Amino acid sequence: MRALAVCQDELVIRTLEHVLMPGFEVEFLVESRPLARRLGEAGIPVTTGDPRRVDTYLKADLSPTTPVIVEDNGRRSVKRILSAVSDAGATLIYVLRVGGPKTGKGATELGERFSDVTELELGELVGPALKTELSRSLTRSRVQQYQHYFADADRVLILLHNDPDPDALASGLALRSLLRRTKTTAIIGAMQGVTRPENLRMANLLDIQVEQVTPESLATFERIATVDVQPHYFPGLLDHVDLVVDHHPEQPGYSARFKDIRADYGSTCTILTEHLRAVDWNISERTATAMLYAIKSDTLFFARHTNRVDLEAFTFLYPLADPALIRKMEGAEITMERLEYVRRASTTGTLETQVFCAFLGDVPREDLITYAADFFLQLEDVKWTILAGTVNDTLIVSVRNLGYSRNAGEFVKRWFAEIGSAGGHRSMAKAVVPMSRFRERYGDLTDEAIFARIRGMADEFLHETGNDKKKEAVTR
Repeated sequence: MRALAVCQDELVIRTLEHVLMPGFEVEFLVESRPLARRLGEAGIPVTTGDPRRVDTYLKADLSPTTPVIVEDNGRRSVKRILSAVSDAGATLIYVLRVGGPKTGKGATELGERFSDVTELELGELVGPALKTELSRSLTRSRVQQYQHYFADADRVLILLHNDPDPDALASGLALRSLLRRTKTTAIIGAMQGVTRPENLRMANLLDIQVEQVTPESLATFERIATVDVQPHYFPGLLDHVDLVVDHHPEQPGYSARFKDIRADYGSTCTILTEHLRAVDWNISERTATAMLYAIKSDTLFFARHTNRVDLEAFTFLYPLADPALIRKMEGAEITMERLEYVRRASTTGTLETQVFCAFLGDVPREDLITYAADFFLQLEDVKWTILAGTVNDTLIVSVRNLGYSRNAGEFVKRWFAEIGSAGGHRSMAKAVVPMSRFRERYGDLTDEAIFARIRGMADEFLHETGNDKKKEAVTR
């Protein structure tokens, strides 16, 4: 499509040429012959003429459907140019503000006289692209630095959280690719291995081997990176690591040579997608499939804690992935074992004021608690789910909500951060507390009493007033 741009500034001309090509065949109209000569030598279509004369546009074979962009740098009035363009028959006229938005009497008169003219800001056109490119350049530099730092290490550990989920598994696979490593030179490891059925299915189908590591074995690795988790998750074990990539809120208590933590992202794989794109990495179908499934899983297919960049990453990865394999991985969501704990929660739990709360007692694995929390959030009239249970004498509290009310992460931090590990996002959070610490704080309670205590915590947190929160902040 042909367009005519009336510009006198070389930087603006080159910027527009870059932004509009190849979607538009843009011809530039300038007054300066030396400028026209320079642009012509650079291969930019240009003609010279007086932009205030009607015949200039008639000679340019201007039609009513030809978009005309008129630069307004604020130094000279553009009224005569707009009049000439209009008299030549143009109907698609755009004024491009270069020196910032025009205000005052001049802007009012221009709007009244040329009501059909559309006004644009150059900053609005190039700003997002410039920010994206600058961000990508910074990411590229960061990735190249940690690639170089890891390059000479013989043994590398990519450490995941306990019972790794799809985001952790896929992030480990992506980072290993970025580090130019194989499964023998960079171990993807966890203190406790994969147990959830769909995660086991993913690991098996994509051949992601997660090796069990021990606190004693950490010293045998020359470089350690954590993905989808931060070192505070392993209290007393990792005061320093070499790289952290995570989308959870940043936590204190450790040092890292390199880290990229973006709590506003819905998935760690979204961050690593940007790392891969920044260095123009060749992403294999296997890695793309794992990352696409992880983003879909961690955001509940963009239903919770989703950022625009998550959608961009998903869109980028989709043509590179195997959708049939993703459908196969999703087939392990419901099991008889999970249904048993859903039944137990339904029997023992209560639904009051749109909050479903239940204590499951002794549970063999954490995922059964989180699955029940996700399951009951789907029920009508449920806006919060708080499910708890004990796994190997450790209290696990899983919290879910619809994301537009109080913060789930604040809830678990309020009640459990001082006696265990607690954190998360607005719509999902988890607390992990040794039962010995829980008993020290609240007493040796029965299952019914633990349920009543957690139910009371929820009621107090969700129904406190603004004044209550101010008083608590003062006392702290």
